[in-house]
Amino acid sequence: MDSIKDQKNLNKKKILLRLDLNVPLKNGSITDETRINKIIPIIDFLIKEQSKIIIISHVGRPKGKVITDLSLKPICENIEKKINRKIRLVKEDIFKLKKEDLFKNPNDQIVFLENIRFYKEEEKNDTNFAQHLAKLADLYINDAFSCSHRAHASISKITKFLPSFAGLQFETEISALKKVTTEIKKPITCIIGGSKISTKIGIIKNLISKFDNIIIVGGMANNIIKYKGNHIGKSIKEENCDLMIKEIFETLKSHSCKIIFPDDVLVGKNLDDEPQIKEITNIKDDDIILDIGPKTLDKIKSIIKNSETVLWNGPAGYFENPKFANGSYDIAKAISNKNNSIYSVVGGGDTIALINKIKLIENFNFVSTAGGAFLEYLEGKELPGIKALN
Repeated sequence: MDSIKDQKNLNKKKILLRLDLNVPLKNGSITDETRINKIIPIIDFLIKEQSKIIIISHVGRPKGKVITDLSLKPICENIEKKINRKIRLVKEDIFKLKKEDLFKNPNDQIVFLENIRFYKEEEKNDTNFAQHLAKLADLYINDAFSCSHRAHASISKITKFLPSFAGLQFETEISALKKVTTEIKKPITCIIGGSKISTKIGIIKNLISKFDNIIIVGGMANNIIKYKGNHIGKSIKEENCDLMIKEIFETLKSHSCKIIFPDDVLVGKNLDDEPQIKEITNIKDDDIILDIGPKTLDKIKSIIKNSETVLWNGPAGYFENPKFANGSYDIAKAISNKNNSIYSVVGGGDTIALINKIKLIENFNFVSTAGGAFLEYLEGKELPGIKALN
């Protein structure tokens, strides 16, 4: 995979830059700028190189139709302020655009093409669409790792028609993920939460052979607690998971990895109740498991203390209610307290929201906003965006 950093003479070159600017919008305002902040370095880099930049991205799921609420206009305006430069949003039909149309004004350095998913050909990975996009530029950069699990025209097919390179953020993401999959510093621990074990089964099975500890928390842990013969009351659970859990424990037999799940929990009769500490052998029919208990938390903190690398995806409980957020907050603090003696990677929207809430986001070595691409990479799948650049 070639890096844009290693390319000489980008001066005046027209560069098609694929970004992921799929940020949450409410009434035309951006409610979370994390993804935008992560792509500023590549724009600054190309400005310094005096390149002509054509940005392509998507917002939401317009399914091939023009939806005004999903315009890139507010995102353009946000980036303009951040880099203190004028950006022109090109609203014309992409099929009618020609290379010479884009920078008629010599002062233009950055243009945005309107939401690429306004064209049904994008998600169909259409060859002609990719070829037409390629005709607008001299070279292509993918700095949208978080879209790279999609076989879409501006991610996958386009590399057939232009010299193609990985962007700065793309490389940073891959580098961080390699440190928790192939270039591991041991002991290594994975803390994995969320409500559905079915979405994470592939990751758990893939990591068992590489990791020393896999700690399962959140709603997923309820399925394991139940599988082990305990009651879980009215707690969140996923149906028909026993075979999957059996697979996990079967895979464990041939590896030295340990699976850790709660010994004690915090329960309530409803989501707003006062927390009660209970052993997992003592859950009543009307109890709802909403967080990990103090014994479990101490065990997790001890494992983190003895780890060199930690991967964390998914909160430990119902953190939206502060009474049941203690497990998640204490895990975040335990990881971040190790300063430079641990390499920490965190991913998943809820986990990022959680560490943002307690202002610890800067204390993690790498925070991935890549969602599906992050999980599929951990699962060991080949991502179309990476394959295309290779």
